[in-house]
Amino acid sequence: MSSPLQLYVDARFISPFAMFAFVALHEKSLPFELITVDLAQQAQHAPDYIARSLTNRVPTLSHGDFHLSESSAITEYLDATFPGTDLYPRDIPSRARALQVQAWLRTDLMPLRQERSTDHVFYRTASTMPLSPEASQAKDKLLRIAATLLPAGHDYLFGDWSIADTELALMLNRLVLGGDPVPEHLASYATHQWQRPSVQQWLTLPRPAL
Repeated sequence: MSSPLQLYVDARFISPFAMFAFVALHEKSLPFELITVDLAQQAQHAPDYIARSLTNRVPTLSHGDFHLSESSAITEYLDATFPGTDLYPRDIPSRARALQVQAWLRTDLMPLRQERSTDHVFYRTASTMPLSPEASQAKDKLLRIAATLLPAGHDYLFGDWSIADTELALMLNRLVLGGDPVPEHLASYATHQWQRPSVQQWLTLPRPAL
């Protein structure tokens, strides 16, 4: 590899989007430098970070003098640039579906994301508050779509692993690890995805105390 790779992520390692880029790099077996950005101190607004992060957010990938933010753009870039484990299905309809899943999970279900934050996921703290009506509606939508995409007995969305599996598992684990009831086959799917070595690499990063 002619140019070094650097991945900028949040210092608490709780950004799901940073996780997806991190997992993608590990799946590709690419050496990279992990650099933390202290969002609590507004470090993402520092001039040197703004200079390399077009959208001023984490994650941002630096590949030599090329800089790219937004995790779905990063995973697509890595898949197109580096051979090895495919991050997306190769057949066009399945790839399109995987991209649809990514886009949907980023733009929908906001009440659920707010009430079952990634603090619950990465610090393993079960929520003591019941879901609001709005979050319950989002939960029902998530479970309905997940069950449609993933019939019982299937370990992956598209026959083999893709980055969309990690992303769907993260959303389901907001409920599973938060102590909310989830249909058994969806809970098993989320737990299975959580054991993937690339995911475990992220989960075992040293996090500061809450």
